[in-house]
Amino acid sequence: MRSHPFRSFRVSISVGLLLSLVFYTTVGVAQEAADPGPQVDATLPVMIVTATRDARRLNEAPYASNVLTVEQLRMEKAARTVPEALKQEPGTMIQKTSHGQGSPYIRGFTGQRTLFMIDGVRLNNSTFREGPNQYWNTVDPYVLDRMELVRGPHSVLYGSDAIGGTVNAMTRGVQNLRPDSRWDRRVFYRLSGAERSHIGRVESIGKVNDQVILTMGYTGKDFGELEGGKDVGTQAKTGYDENDWDAKLEYYVTDDGWIVLAHQTVDIDDAWRTHQTIYGIDWENLTVGDEYRRVFDQNRNLTYLQFHKVDQPGFIEELHAGVSHQMQMEERERLRTEDRRDVQGVRVHTFGSSLTLKSPSPIGTLLYGAEQYHDEVSSYNRSLNPDGSIGSASIQGPVADDASYDTLGVFLQDEIPLGERFALILGARHEYAHADADSVEDPMTGEETSLTDSWNEVVGSARLLYHLNPERTWTLFTGVSQGFRAPNLSDLTRFDTARTSEIETPSPDLDPERFVAYETGVKAATDRLNAQLAYFYTDISDMIVRTPTGRMIDETYEVTKKNGGDGYIHGLELDARYRVWGEWSVLGALTWMEGEIETYPTSDPEVVEEYIDRMMPPTGMIGIRWDHAGRFWVQATTTLAEDADKASTRDKADTSRIPPGGTPGFVVYDLRAGWNVGEDLQLSAALENLTDEDYRIHGSGVNEPGRNLVLTLDWVF
Repeated sequence: MRSHPFRSFRVSISVGLLLSLVFYTTVGVAQEAADPGPQVDATLPVMIVTATRDARRLNEAPYASNVLTVEQLRMEKAARTVPEALKQEPGTMIQKTSHGQGSPYIRGFTGQRTLFMIDGVRLNNSTFREGPNQYWNTVDPYVLDRMELVRGPHSVLYGSDAIGGTVNAMTRGVQNLRPDSRWDRRVFYRLSGAERSHIGRVESIGKVNDQVILTMGYTGKDFGELEGGKDVGTQAKTGYDENDWDAKLEYYVTDDGWIVLAHQTVDIDDAWRTHQTIYGIDWENLTVGDEYRRVFDQNRNLTYLQFHKVDQPGFIEELHAGVSHQMQMEERERLRTEDRRDVQGVRVHTFGSSLTLKSPSPIGTLLYGAEQYHDEVSSYNRSLNPDGSIGSASIQGPVADDASYDTLGVFLQDEIPLGERFALILGARHEYAHADADSVEDPMTGEETSLTDSWNEVVGSARLLYHLNPERTWTLFTGVSQGFRAPNLSDLTRFDTARTSEIETPSPDLDPERFVAYETGVKAATDRLNAQLAYFYTDISDMIVRTPTGRMIDETYEVTKKNGGDGYIHGLELDARYRVWGEWSVLGALTWMEGEIETYPTSDPEVVEEYIDRMMPPTGMIGIRWDHAGRFWVQATTTLAEDADKASTRDKADTSRIPPGGTPGFVVYDLRAGWNVGEDLQLSAALENLTDEDYRIHGSGVNEPGRNLVLTLDWVF
């Protein structure tokens, strides 16, 4: 591992400052516990729905969780993409295979082991692959009102895939209409220097009449070639275009009952994956790829109809029902050599329905319901002649062609009060999954085969809350939650490139993965302190892992999959903001985690215990913030990460993304400021990476922007 003495000095200083914040916050905790003082304004509490499927204050949710508001998304973080909006959140590392493809690692898991929802509708489908992927980039952050992140397994309420964490993105609508206004028009603009990007949005929210609210919007995005730090410079072929449309109709049948009809379209064009091409960079002795072109197009269309009824007398106090259709399409064009060109793609139509009910029980409050999803999948892989005409066609594309996948889940949760300060939340779920694939290529014979399989799983959860003071500003939480993930079509039938010099082939006869997570922590929400501290331990059983076979296919190493992964991951997360005096606050976040898994690093049938892939290094953020009269704010932060040198065999082999010896640590300084000119106009500016550091997030295929000026404007009229 190369030596970076100055970086090590800066990391040490920053770690010292971060530990000072932890100490200072702990002192504040002790003082606040002895004298709670005035509470946070109870009329505007931070609320969360995703943690328990019903609205409650964030500090009363029995999970480590965070809420990102529209002000944070648009003005404070000025997030370029949905994954990047989660930067600096505890337990979360944002890996970017390319500038157009981001994937958060939440508590050590990503891709098909994290769940993303849009207004409660699953983005995940049965073709989501292992490891980082691009699908979260197909959600426009500027259509969102808020994002809710719940860390850890959440399979009881949300089924398969909800392992590392669950994110629910909630879209804009009537809640974003200004008070006493019947019709708002909004213009948003974001300019970034190092990204050479322009993002613009036009939006209209208005009352057609006293019962009907209509929201319409368009977001256009133009990303140029990304400028790295002082040595890397311009990263070729990293620009791309994106166009997003959305509409939502809300009809209030009564004050407490309403219907929502919504549609979204996202279209991403020419997003390169450069690390496997000749346009990759050789930063820190990375391997430059040999392909001439590897480009992705991505398209997603979502339409849903929902009915909500709340605050009802009688047995059913709340009812939420919905149906949805989502189409996701991806296409990859690749030019391996000057005369070897191919194109492959997947199209998935997902039909969903859900019903959630809330009722009183003899010993508490019941939340129960069911949800169903059906995928219809088509997939292709074709070689192209030099003139662009179709040459030969394979039996399948990246996954099986002419395939379907079904899930049906039934869940029940009971919240039981145990006195004035204790509450016990018990839950259980039964899930059925069925896969049916008609066109699968046998990697040994090259013949067409088919497969059919199904799985049943029952999981449970128990969470305990204890309010440390009568004002409920201090809360202890602890619990145990089971998680599971049924094998999907990507596990069973994928025939596609994996990491550097690997090709993954179909793997039938897999069993579900199983997880048990233990978690304990404390939350605070007072007038001076907002904080969460949590420790988690996740036990892993039968995880599906890639395994080398020793065979070569088309000059790349074949890997297949098996239920060979038993292991664990555990960690500590801190997120705190403490008002020191007047208008000044200190803030910080800290994540430490470790984990190991049994795997097969070679073609030998010998199990080896190794670090989990893409292990997040110790990472922290510390900052200071000044807020003045709700009109001005200034924030300075330092983000730091240690060397990511705890690498698995597969990480070490991924030399086009991870340098020899691991990904170097970094220290990055940012300065941000905002001005609420009035209730109609907001401006913000950021100077990111002030020292023009060359760095990348562990496992990424591109480096982060160098010194970067970001300007945003949000005007409503």
